[in-house]
Amino acid sequence: MSAILVTGGCGFVGSKLVPRLCELGHNVRVIDTQWFGNFLPEKGNLEVAKKPVAEITEGDLKDVEFVVHLANIANDPGVELNPVLSWEINTLHLTQFMNLCRKVGIKKFLNASSGSVYGVKSEPKVTEDLDLSPISVYNKTKMVAERIVSSYSRYFDVYNIRPATVCGYSPRMRFDVVVNMFVWQAFSRGKITVLGGDQIRPNIHIDDMVRVYEHFLFERELPSGDYNAGFENISIREIASYLQSKYGAELEFLPSNDPRSYRQDSSKLLDTGFSPVKKVADAVSEVWSKLEKRELVDDDRWYTVKTMKNLGLG
Repeated sequence: MSAILVTGGCGFVGSKLVPRLCELGHNVRVIDTQWFGNFLPEKGNLEVAKKPVAEITEGDLKDVEFVVHLANIANDPGVELNPVLSWEINTLHLTQFMNLCRKVGIKKFLNASSGSVYGVKSEPKVTEDLDLSPISVYNKTKMVAERIVSSYSRYFDVYNIRPATVCGYSPRMRFDVVVNMFVWQAFSRGKITVLGGDQIRPNIHIDDMVRVYEHFLFERELPSGDYNAGFENISIREIASYLQSKYGAELEFLPSNDPRSYRQDSSKLLDTGFSPVKKVADAVSEVWSKLEKRELVDDDRWYTVKTMKNLGLG
């Protein structure tokens, strides 16, 4: 029986995606360094290997038809901590992996890119047709990774998914993405520190992010290409103000050295038949509830930079 390979399957999104694919009855194989641990449930149709993408072999791809490539060093601070390692993992090792996928004859390759490849855009609708203007090393590695993946479209279907900032609860949590970070600050100290505030950022609930990957895995005849995946374009200030109104958190505004601001338009994705079902407000309530029930507590593993430093990687 064929299998789905998920690289980085123990990560923030992978820890929600992999159990879902298993529940749907698919055989799933995960390759992950497990820098942040492994929170996947044990299932008969799930195999998990602890190793990096650079060490993937033909044996790991036996019977694999579809690949979801989530493995990378994530976010700007994490990449800035060790740029050389980030270029190696996000691009060089990806090239080696794509060659292997071509050799064994996989059918679909889904690449987790980032909406941040657009950089600063003034257009009211940032569509996939606009030029990419990455302004950080992380953004640049993602742009180059997209070009590597797209170059294989003659061999199999390839999809560069450009997610907005993902928010919501995952067993492998992240508190270094804006909505989740603000919820944690409001809950733990009753005060939210806002850097800048006027930057517009698109957002997507983690459950909808999982559904996006499902959509591209199982919908037939979707054309290869680049697809935005973001549905709520909200300023940083608006997110903080919402939490203030809901939970009474104090707001502290400080200058920001991160000018990224853009409104992501996902009409191309919506035109394929996908529809989001959750919002930022749902993510806020769900994470807050987990914190209140003590089902979620702070942990260094919820932060990319802290974890990399603890592992001696930066």
